[in-house]
Amino acid sequence: MADEDGLGEDAREYHRSDPPGKVEVSTTKPTTDQRDLSLSYSPGVAAPVRDVAANPDAAHEYTARGNLVGVVSDGSAVLGLGDIGPLASKPVMEGKGVLFKRFADVDVFDVELESEDVDAFVAGVAAMEPTFGGINLEDIAAPDCFEIESRLREAMSIPVFHDDQHGTAIISGAALLNAAELVGKELPELQVTFAGAGAAATATAEFYTQLGVRATNVTMCDVHGILTADREDLPGRTRRFARDGEGGELADAVAGADVFVGLSVGGIVDGEMVRSMAENPIIFAMANPDPEIGYETAKDAREDTVIMATGRSDYPNQVNNVLGFPFIFRGALDARATEINEEMKVAAARALAELAREDVPDAVVKAYGDQPLQFGPEYIIPKPMDSRVLLELSPAVAGAAMETGAARTELDLDAYAERLEARLGKSRELLRIVRNEAKADTKRVALAEGTHEKMIRAASRIHDRGIAEPVLVGNRTVIDRTRERLGLDFRPAVVDPREDHDAYADRLYELRRREGLTRSEAVALLRRDTNYLGSVMVERGDADALLTGLTQHYPTALRPPLQVVGTAADADCAAGVYLLTFDDRVVFVADTTVNLDPDETVLAEVTRRTAELARRFDVEPRAALLSHADFGSVENEGTATSRRATELLRADPTVDFQVDGPMQADTAVVADMLDGTSEFSELEAPANVLVFPNLEAGNVGYKLLQRLGGAEAVGPMLVGMDEPVHVLQRGDEVRDIVNLAAVAVTDG
Repeated sequence: MADEDGLGEDAREYHRSDPPGKVEVSTTKPTTDQRDLSLSYSPGVAAPVRDVAANPDAAHEYTARGNLVGVVSDGSAVLGLGDIGPLASKPVMEGKGVLFKRFADVDVFDVELESEDVDAFVAGVAAMEPTFGGINLEDIAAPDCFEIESRLREAMSIPVFHDDQHGTAIISGAALLNAAELVGKELPELQVTFAGAGAAATATAEFYTQLGVRATNVTMCDVHGILTADREDLPGRTRRFARDGEGGELADAVAGADVFVGLSVGGIVDGEMVRSMAENPIIFAMANPDPEIGYETAKDAREDTVIMATGRSDYPNQVNNVLGFPFIFRGALDARATEINEEMKVAAARALAELAREDVPDAVVKAYGDQPLQFGPEYIIPKPMDSRVLLELSPAVAGAAMETGAARTELDLDAYAERLEARLGKSRELLRIVRNEAKADTKRVALAEGTHEKMIRAASRIHDRGIAEPVLVGNRTVIDRTRERLGLDFRPAVVDPREDHDAYADRLYELRRREGLTRSEAVALLRRDTNYLGSVMVERGDADALLTGLTQHYPTALRPPLQVVGTAADADCAAGVYLLTFDDRVVFVADTTVNLDPDETVLAEVTRRTAELARRFDVEPRAALLSHADFGSVENEGTATSRRATELLRADPTVDFQVDGPMQADTAVVADMLDGTSEFSELEAPANVLVFPNLEAGNVGYKLLQRLGGAEAVGPMLVGMDEPVHVLQRGDEVRDIVNLAAVAVTDG
C-alpha cells in the first residue's frame, strides 16, 4: 500500500534510522546519583510496594499504570495487508503508540501475540490486566474480533476497545450528525446502505442506531450482495442487519438511499449509482487507499449537494480514527473507567460534531495548507491536528463515564479541562490562569483593526469564552459582511470611525493641541486611523483595554497609544515582555520591543514591571539583569548600566523579589554555575525574569530562545502603560489575540 503511494523507501528509511523503530522507554524521575537509584529500585521501592499490596488503588499513585495502554494484536487483519502475522504487524502497533502519545499524552506498550486460538488470546490478554490501565485491540480479523472483545470486556475491569470496530463508527458517526443537519434530514428517517459487512461495518451500523438511525432502515451488502435472513454464514451481530425476503446487488441497495457507507474495497460505486440516491446524498467512501468511489466522481455525478467523506487525507472530511482513540482512552483513563460503554462512545461522537461547528484555529488551517476550514459540506469533522479535540472529547468521555457509573473516580470537569490543557504546554496552563481571572471581572476590550477577519474571529471567541466584551473598531458594514461570511452568529459591539464622534475629537484635540494638532485634524485622524479612535476610547474610559498592531509595524501601532493613553504615573517607560515556556521552566524576557538603549532607571523600571507581570501568571519572580560579563569581572558602560540598575532595585524598599546582576545569561539560568562561582549572590538560580541590556539584545535573545530552544512564546505584552494596551505582532493568530485580550483584562 505504501509503495503504491510513492512512500515505500522513505518509510523504510524513517523506520530503520538509528535507533530503529518509533518508540523508546524513558525515565520520568531523576537517576543521577546513588540515592536516586536507591529510591527508584532497592531498597526504597519496598515502601510503595507495601502500599500497593495493602491497597491496589495505590498503583495509580505510585506507578504509570493509570496512563498506560496495551495495544494488542495477532496481526490477522493489518491495514489493507491482511493476515501478515504478529511480527510483521509490529511497525503498525508502534505507530499506534506514537499517535496515542502525540495526541493525548497516553503511554503505550505494544504487544504482538503469536496465537490463532481465541481462548489462548483472551487468556493471555486478560492475564496482563495488572500491567495496563486499558487495552486497545488492533487489527484482529472478524469474526474472532467480536468474541475476543466481548469476552475480554467481561473478564477485565479496565477499558477494552477494538479500534477497528468502534473508531470508524465514532468518527463517521460525528460526520453523520453534521452531514444530516446540513442537508436538513433527521436521523430516524435516513435510509442507510453499507458496502461491507465486516467488523468495522457491523460496529458502525450498530453505532448509527445508537445515534438515532433505525436498524430497519439499514441495508448491508457484502461481496454476495444484500444480506438476507436466509444466509447461514452471517455472524450473530451482523445478522441483525439482514433483510427479510429477496436480496439484490449493491446497486439495488444504493438506489433511493440517503446515506452510503463504504467499508469494503475501492472502485465498486460509479456515478450512475450516485445519481440513483435520494436528494442531497451523504457518501462516506472509506476504503483505503482507494475509496469505493472517487471524490471528484461522486461530486460531479449530480447538481445538488453531495456531502462526501473518505479515509484519505488529500480530500476534505477525512474519517481518521486518530480523532477518536487517543482522546477516548484519555478520558477513560482519567476517570479510571471500568469500560468504554456506548454512552461514552456517543458522547465522543457528539463532542466531535459540536467542535466541527466552531471557528477553526489559524494553527490548524496552516497545518493543512491554508485550505479553508469552515463548517459546511467540505468540513463536517475536525482535523486530527486540532488540539481542541483533547479539550472537548476527553471531558465528554469522562463525563459520560461518571454519568453511567463506569468511572471509579469523580472528576471536576472544569478542573479536568485545565489539567488537559496543561498537557498541551506550559503556556496553555499559565494562560488558562489568566483567562479564568479575566472571566471573573469582564471588561470592554477595543480591537482597533476591527474589520480584519482575525479580529472578528477573535472577538467571537473572546465573547463566547466570557473573557471580555469585545468592541470592534472599524467599518460596520464590512464587519457585518465578514461576520456573516464566516458564519459567526454573535452580534459584536461596533464603533464605526465614519460616524460622528465629537466627544472623542474634542478629547484628542485637547490632548494633542500643544503638539500642533488642530480640531479638524483630530476629526480626520479619528476617521483615518482606528488606533487613535481606540486609544481615545480607552483614555476616556469607554473601553477598558486596547489591542492593535495586527497589520502594522510595531512602532507605528504603538505611537497612538503612547500619545493618547501614555505611560502610568509611576512609570518612566513602557516595555515589551515575552513569556517563553519550555518543558521544565517558564521565563519572562524584557525589553524586546520598545526601549532602544535604556539607562539604569529604565532598566530598573522594566525589571519591576516584568516582575509584576510574572506574578499575574502565578510565577514568583527571580530577576537577572543580563550582560556580557558576570558582576564586576568587566567594567564598561554596558555592564555599568546594568550594575547601577541592580543597585537601584536593591535599594528600593518596594522591591520584594530576588534580583541581581549584571550577569551572563548562562550564569542566570544554570543553577550550578551561579551557586558554584558566585555564592555571594542573593539570587536563587535559575532566574525566570531576564532583563536584557538593550533592545537589540532583547529582540535577538528571545527569538533565538524561541527558535533554537524550542520555546513557545506568548506576547509581546506591553507593561508600564497608564491603561491596558497591547500591540500585537503582524501576522499573529487568533489565539494570540484572545490570549492578549485576557492579559489586558487582568491588567486593570
